[in-house]
Amino acid sequence: MQDILPPDTGTTPGFERPTLRQFNVFLENRVGRLSLLLHALEDGGQLVNAISIEESADAALVRLVCSDPKAGRACLLDAGFSFSESDVIAVVLPPEDDHPLVSICRALLSAEINVHYAYPMLRNRIGPAVILYVDDRTLAYQILLRKGFDLVGESDLKAR
Repeated sequence: MQDILPPDTGTTPGFERPTLRQFNVFLENRVGRLSLLLHALEDGGQLVNAISIEESADAALVRLVCSDPKAGRACLLDAGFSFSESDVIAVVLPPEDDHPLVSICRALLSAEINVHYAYPMLRNRIGPAVILYVDDRTLAYQILLRKGFDLVGESDLKAR
């Protein structure tokens, strides 16, 4: 496979790398824990732009993207939640495409990029989007940009 160079926009001043910080919060499977998590973030002025919950018998894994990662991290630390962080990509679903998820997967498949998980984005300034955790973020965003997809950056998460 030939080398893929970053898009030209990546070298211009003010270019924002189109990845988002995701918090992976570990919650005990008890009544009210999710509510406490969301209140901690909202009380800290954070918008939850995307959320996914995986439950097991003893615990839940809550994946979420906040409007401001630095402030979101502070809220989680102050509230005493156990969490880790990872980078994800948010791809805008093209409105003119009848099968946008298929198109996104096809673009990633062309570079043999594996999608580990995906979930919908609730809000951003651009439009409906899907969060993707992939095995090669850099190559994924390069491919998606070259294929004409719009990606959500941190500046697109702020309140309108």
